[in-house]
Amino acid sequence: MSGKRTYDLSVFVNCPFDEPFRDLMRAMVFTIHDCGFIARSALEVDDSSQVRIHKIIRIVSECRLGLHDISRTELDPHSDLPRFNMPLELGIFLGAKELGSPKQKRKSALVLDRERYRYQKYCSDIAGQDIAAHGDNPKDAIRVVRNWLSSSQPDVAVPGGAKIFERYSHFLEDLPPYCESLLLDPAELTFGDHTNLVVAWQNANQW
Repeated sequence: MSGKRTYDLSVFVNCPFDEPFRDLMRAMVFTIHDCGFIARSALEVDDSSQVRIHKIIRIVSECRLGLHDISRTELDPHSDLPRFNMPLELGIFLGAKELGSPKQKRKSALVLDRERYRYQKYCSDIAGQDIAAHGDNPKDAIRVVRNWLSSSQPDVAVPGGAKIFERYSHFLEDLPPYCESLLLDPAELTFGDHTNLVVAWQNANQW
């Protein structure tokens, strides 16, 4: 695949990666790959020698598309403070689009929250962005991500959201034996583990 093609199909996934958000994250990554795109994340490489912000900037520069979930507004139970990683990474992506090269100016973003207009109470500076809602529901998240990917790359045939959700349900049924054969615990999959399993399952279960 050419560099331009890889850039056009790469999706920077900016969302919580902890257990409470795991079902949504996995559904969205499955959707990205089932639609023919490539999910990217700062968690794809575990390299302590890299400064995290530099790694994020590099990956953002390699992705035309960005999926940004800003629904995590709760206080961290340990620090009693909110986590700002997702808004920060959204800002980096929007800055690259606004100030970058002609290639970077072609970026397209999907901003997600659990309710469509809730963000106005805590992040009013992104007013004007078309915020989509997933309602903390994987089925709705799949539909919203699928519709965005379909509109962002018109020359790529993208199946319907209901069909992708059906396939995702089958993937979840097959996931435990897949993990068992690879000596993996489904509850402890890294971003890379999950992505590799998604791609392997989809290669064996073509449309």
